[in-house]
Amino acid sequence: MKELLRSTDPTVIAFASALLSGEGIEVFELDVHMSVLEGSLGVLPRRLMVREGDMIAAERAMRDNGIPFGRP
Repeated sequence: MKELLRSTDPTVIAFASALLSGEGIEVFELDVHMSVLEGSLGVLPRRLMVREGDMIAAERAMRDNGIPFGRP
Protein backbone atom coordinates (compact mmCIF):
# COMPACT_ATOMS: atom_id res chain seq x y z
CA MET A 1 0.00 0.00 0.00
CA LYS A 2 1.19 3.50 -0.83
CA GLU A 3 -0.05 6.83 0.46
CA LEU A 4 -2.05 8.74 -2.12
CA LEU A 5 -3.60 11.53 -0.07
CA ARG A 6 -3.16 13.12 3.34
CA SER A 7 -5.72 15.70 4.48
CA THR A 8 -7.50 17.11 7.51
CA ASP A 9 -10.55 17.90 5.37
CA PRO A 10 -13.08 15.06 5.75
CA THR A 11 -14.97 16.17 2.63
CA VAL A 12 -11.87 15.74 0.45
CA ILE A 13 -11.25 12.29 1.93
CA ALA A 14 -14.88 11.24 1.35
CA PHE A 15 -14.96 12.57 -2.22
CA ALA A 16 -11.63 10.95 -3.12
CA SER A 17 -12.72 7.63 -1.59
CA ALA A 18 -16.00 7.64 -3.52
CA LEU A 19 -14.28 8.66 -6.75
CA LEU A 20 -11.63 5.96 -6.52
CA SER A 21 -14.13 3.30 -5.52
CA GLY A 22 -16.20 4.24 -8.55
CA GLU A 23 -13.11 3.75 -10.71
CA GLY A 24 -12.66 0.26 -9.26
CA ILE A 25 -9.63 1.24 -7.18
CA GLU A 26 -9.63 -0.17 -3.67
CA VAL A 27 -8.78 2.46 -1.04
CA PHE A 28 -7.96 2.09 2.63
CA GLU A 29 -8.30 5.01 5.02
CA LEU A 30 -5.83 5.30 7.89
CA ASP A 31 -5.99 7.42 11.05
CA VAL A 32 -9.80 7.50 11.03
CA HIS A 33 -10.17 7.16 14.78
CA MET A 34 -7.40 9.57 15.79
CA SER A 35 -10.07 12.07 16.89
CA VAL A 36 -10.30 10.05 20.11
CA LEU A 37 -6.71 11.04 20.89
CA GLU A 38 -6.88 14.60 19.63
CA GLY A 39 -10.21 15.52 21.21
CA SER A 40 -12.21 15.87 17.94
CA LEU A 41 -10.32 18.99 16.84
CA GLY A 42 -9.55 17.68 13.36
CA VAL A 43 -5.89 18.67 13.43
CA LEU A 44 -4.46 15.23 12.67
CA PRO A 45 -4.61 14.33 8.99
CA ARG A 46 -6.23 11.20 7.63
CA ARG A 47 -4.47 9.21 4.93
CA LEU A 48 -5.81 7.37 1.89
CA MET A 49 -3.78 4.37 0.80
CA VAL A 50 -3.98 2.45 -2.49
CA ARG A 51 -2.24 -0.62 -3.81
CA GLU A 52 1.07 0.12 -5.46
CA GLY A 53 -0.22 -1.27 -8.77
CA ASP A 54 -3.19 1.13 -8.67
CA MET A 55 -1.15 4.23 -7.86
CA ILE A 56 -0.84 5.59 -11.42
CA ALA A 57 -4.56 5.13 -12.14
CA ALA A 58 -5.45 6.66 -8.77
CA GLU A 59 -3.23 9.71 -9.37
CA ARG A 60 -4.75 10.15 -12.83
CA ALA A 61 -8.30 10.02 -11.42
CA MET A 62 -7.42 12.55 -8.73
CA ARG A 63 -5.74 14.90 -11.21
CA ASP A 64 -8.61 14.62 -13.73
CA ASN A 65 -11.10 15.61 -11.02
CA GLY A 66 -9.06 18.47 -9.57
CA ILE A 67 -8.35 16.85 -6.20
CA PRO A 68 -4.95 17.86 -4.82
CA PHE A 69 -3.10 14.76 -3.70
CA GLY A 70 0.21 13.81 -2.17
CA ARG A 71 1.76 14.82 1.08
CA PRO A 72 1.46 18.42 2.30
